[in-house]
Amino acid sequence: MNKVTAIIPCFNEEIHLRGVLESVKWADEIMVVDSFSTDSSLSIAREYTDFIVQRAYENSASQKNWAIPQASHDWILLVDADERVTPELKTEIETVLKSPKADAYWIKRINFFMGKEVKYSGLQNDKVIRLFKKTCRYEPLHVHAEIITTGVKVDWLKEKLTHNTFKSVADYLKKIHRYADWAARDYMKKTPKVTFFHLLVKPAFRFFKHFILKGGILDGRVGFIISSLTAWSVFLRYWKLMLLIENGELKVEN
Repeated sequence: MNKVTAIIPCFNEEIHLRGVLESVKWADEIMVVDSFSTDSSLSIAREYTDFIVQRAYENSASQKNWAIPQASHDWILLVDADERVTPELKTEIETVLKSPKADAYWIKRINFFMGKEVKYSGLQNDKVIRLFKKTCRYEPLHVHAEIITTGVKVDWLKEKLTHNTFKSVADYLKKIHRYADWAARDYMKKTPKVTFFHLLVKPAFRFFKHFILKGGILDGRVGFIISSLTAWSVFLRYWKLMLLIENGELKVEN
């Protein structure tokens, strides 16, 4: 069987870290990529691996692309701290690695928010490429970057990751602001000017899309909260982009 390195990006993840490390402790190697945590994350990580590397955080793609070449093995299983590899997924990965038929694999995720499984709200088709050859790299985006698939043979795994997206209200709101900061920079090329359409219409439509078109209403209260927060994140993205443009921090490229 091909050997695999499990890579876990980490920053102040003492709430989640033990759970994710337990779920990948079967891997041939575990690498924790820490962004100088100030909580007990490093102490927890050392219980599972000596392979801990640290680097100041720039963005998710940059951090992952920096870590991947340092792995000892030819296959990478990249799992965020708030995700878990189920026993069923572990078994499937081990089977696939005996005779891989692709260079990278999509894995669907089961999402939980505020302790409840989210079956709709735009998350029903959530997927990520997390098992891939060491030669693969992430696209150069600040947020929501995925593995570059050009020239890469990609297949699907049947089993799923579990994804616990919520720690606390305060943490989630910080996360929304953080993602909005990064997304604003990614949107600069496609949105050189921010108008009321971006600040009002697009957030309103995003709520309608997730709550009505994507079935958030069927998730009840949690679906309403997710749809509202998603709309708020769209508003924040364009508001922060507008401020960056007005302050001259981002220049329109001709």
